[in-house]
Amino acid sequence: MAKKPIKQFVCQSCGSVYSKWMGRCDACGEWNTIEEEQVQTTPLSVIDHQRGQKIVFAGLDGDSAPPPRQEVGIAELDRVLGGGLVQSSVGLVGGDPGIGKSTLLLQAACALSKQGRRVLYISGEESINQIRMRANRLGLEDSEQRKNIELAACINVSDILATLETEQNISLVIIDSIQTMWLDSINGAPGTVSQVRASAFELIRLAKKKEFSLIFVGHVTKEGSLAGPRVLEHMVDAVLYFEGDRGHQFRILRAAKNRFGATDEIGVFSMTGEGLVEVSNPSALFLAERHGNIAGSAVFAGLEGTRPVLLEVQALLAPKAGDSAPRRTVIGWDGTRLNMLLAILETRCALRFNSVDVYLNMAGGLRISEPAADLAVAAALVSALTRQPTSPGSVFFGEIGLSGEVRQVPQADLRVKEAHKLGFDEIILPKRVARGNTKLSAPKGLRLVEIGHITDLVSQFTMGE
Repeated sequence: MAKKPIKQFVCQSCGSVYSKWMGRCDACGEWNTIEEEQVQTTPLSVIDHQRGQKIVFAGLDGDSAPPPRQEVGIAELDRVLGGGLVQSSVGLVGGDPGIGKSTLLLQAACALSKQGRRVLYISGEESINQIRMRANRLGLEDSEQRKNIELAACINVSDILATLETEQNISLVIIDSIQTMWLDSINGAPGTVSQVRASAFELIRLAKKKEFSLIFVGHVTKEGSLAGPRVLEHMVDAVLYFEGDRGHQFRILRAAKNRFGATDEIGVFSMTGEGLVEVSNPSALFLAERHGNIAGSAVFAGLEGTRPVLLEVQALLAPKAGDSAPRRTVIGWDGTRLNMLLAILETRCALRFNSVDVYLNMAGGLRISEPAADLAVAAALVSALTRQPTSPGSVFFGEIGLSGEVRQVPQADLRVKEAHKLGFDEIILPKRVARGNTKLSAPKGLRLVEIGHITDLVSQFTMGE
């Protein structure tokens, strides 16, 4: 005999479960997001083990062919996906409201349609006329781009499943968004954790059965993480975040999870009046508005996946107000790492930052996480403190240890080639040690300046003092 449903309290923001109601979720810190849900449980003793079928195990030996892919036709999106859409794969695209998620997916749908692929776009937030109006604004008026796209406005998952069961030759189904979907067999309003989990499970099951690609659109919380669908991240094959400031033209598509590709690739787009435009050379775009001979500026040669990216690091120092503690404001980098770098400069180089407020910005809207940016950030900070500009033709990269040593970073050759391609003539990089490393060959007209300690960098700014 089945047990009666038990009550539990679930946070609708992060999915944490509690035994009693609470005003604030301890896991994510959100207020008034915990709601009561009923769970039907069945004791293990009543499960009929005889009805189960024996599963067959396979050995690790043997070759498996790579999964077939379908290129979308948008190079930046294909790059992040690992080469295109995989048949029967499920993706989740998250981002702030208005960042361009629906625009990107509508353009992807049109690109697939132009290849003769059938795409079904199901919206729970917009009417069919609204989607058509957006397509007209984006200039997607070519009949070849539209003829294989079919639109629907629906939130009832049962109706969607019944319809998709009868459809044939589907390449891609887009659900915009998963928070608006509702399954009548589950208690709770659309967007609750139980509804999101159950709706996604049924749609994913059908996608695997019918062998079409499926993409969910997901909302994010104010902290930038996926709202509610945190419970979905283990169910889908790829999780993509669409990042950027709505007041800024650049958009970054980043993979947080990808079972069929790398998770460190990025796609760069520019938001225009005609929709999202691919940026094939982001380095040139990030440096387009850079002005040389300004103290507090340095160029960093970074690496996003297999793509080298050059961008400007900006540092500004201002006298702190009164007896208050100095401020440390960071955009696009790790604030904890900035504090560590300031401590290294004060301890190892006898520089003083305790009487100034420090403002650090990675220009262009790109968020940098690799430690190779340490040397460029240090150069910008020392330049701002000494009021000595860095050379307009110099590029920096290297990790800095707590003792002040400058450590090597991977893929130095790609960073050097990208800097040379954009016309820079000097690279400040870590000193290579004898560990079997292949010697970097500097292209003609490019000078490599190797430094082994942070004091070597500081001396370049204090030599004339």
